Amino acid sequence: MRNESRAGRPPGSRKRPALLWLLLPYVLFLAVLPLVNRVTPTMLGLPFLFFWMLVATLATPLSVWLARRGDIKRGRV
Repeated sequence: MRNESRAGRPPGSRKRPALLWLLLPYVLFLAVLPLVNRVTPTMLGLPFLFFWMLVATLATPLSVWLARRGDIKRGRV
């Protein structure tokens, strides 16, 4: 039983709550898309759907960075 941690679980099966940040791009791109699929409100001169896609695209690297930072804090990397 050398490969088991103190809780009796294999070493790679620890909970990693920081990985929940990786759900953010999925939610922004797919789950919310039917709600923001409109043209009429314009933001920064762009139709709302284009503006939403721009925000979601910029939020994706941020969420990946937050997930990586959480793993580094827990000593996973």
